[in-house]
Amino acid sequence: MALAAAVLTAGCGSRPEEGFLAPVAEIDSGATPHTLLVATTRKRDDRPGTLFNGERSTPLDFAKIVVSVPDKHTEGEVEWASSPPGNPKTDFVVRQAGYLESEKAFVSTLNAQLAAKPKGKRNIFLFIHGYNTMFAEGLYRFAQLVHDSRAEGVPVLFTWASRGQLTQYVYDTNSATAARDDLERTIRLLFASNADQINILAHSMGNWVTVEALRQVRISGGLPQASKLGHVVLAAPDIDIDVFKSQMRRFGKPVKPFFIVLSKDDKALGASNFLAGGRGRLGADSDPEELAALGAVVIDMTEVKGLDSSNHGKFAQLAAVAPKLTAVLESGVARQHPSASAQEIASGSLEAIVKLPITIIGAPFRLLGGV
Repeated sequence: MALAAAVLTAGCGSRPEEGFLAPVAEIDSGATPHTLLVATTRKRDDRPGTLFNGERSTPLDFAKIVVSVPDKHTEGEVEWASSPPGNPKTDFVVRQAGYLESEKAFVSTLNAQLAAKPKGKRNIFLFIHGYNTMFAEGLYRFAQLVHDSRAEGVPVLFTWASRGQLTQYVYDTNSATAARDDLERTIRLLFASNADQINILAHSMGNWVTVEALRQVRISGGLPQASKLGHVVLAAPDIDIDVFKSQMRRFGKPVKPFFIVLSKDDKALGASNFLAGGRGRLGADSDPEELAALGAVVIDMTEVKGLDSSNHGKFAQLAAVAPKLTAVLESGVARQHPSASAQEIASGSLEAIVKLPITIIGAPFRLLGGV
């Protein structure tokens, strides 16, 4: 455990535990606001500007929060305030925040957000964070993903009760497991809403609860409007490879492939592998052909230089190229293609984009396998 913690703590600084979600009085005209809806199994926190902590609570709770992204934002990064609540000119800050007191209020707010969008583009972007994540960290990371990807859908954060402590790996694992039913309930609420499509992104340990919830949905008879399911992206999944295979066999081959974002130099998953007794983690090294048979496509980011020392957060760098990546995914990855030339890549043609390897983040990443 000490060895794993040493790996995971490399490069870590102070954490935004208390007060970082207090609404700021000043509004910077150059900053961009994003309204995020929250569904959570976390306990409410009475400390000002904190909202939720890492303890478990029932029933499912909800909130609506407006996050402001500064004008001089660097793609892939979260500009953390050095002290709460932050400066809107330089930091991610909160403009408005409040609890939604019932499931009915959550659904009503969600449908109002959807109604403000054009027909055919009333989509939902659901994000489930990973291990060792405080509430503010999950919220601001999601805001960064929404901002950099220029996502048009209504952002919904499902946040389970992670304590945000390196030594609480077992607690976090159990919290994620305990949240399965609540995530299933959240997914059902989203599909029953007025949305046209629901896209799902999970990170790290959040993949465990996500795949389990989807498996439960399938076991219980599926969803009345299952056709609304868009992309399911599993980023750096902290799941035992054999467990994932078992989950997918029970889920069945999806109509649209799941996309697995992995990196073989992910030190956090290396530590998780150590804690798991040497069993391989899905997000560290997987057989693309084997996963393709289960209905998955692998996005290999091993050659991409990570912005964090553990290489566990590379998925956040994909957001900046999301429109181009979406075109790749929607075109289908039925087979591997020969390498594209630099000239073809520069041209930005869709045919060139799907060739392997490709360069669109300053370093090559690869699409492997297909269905």
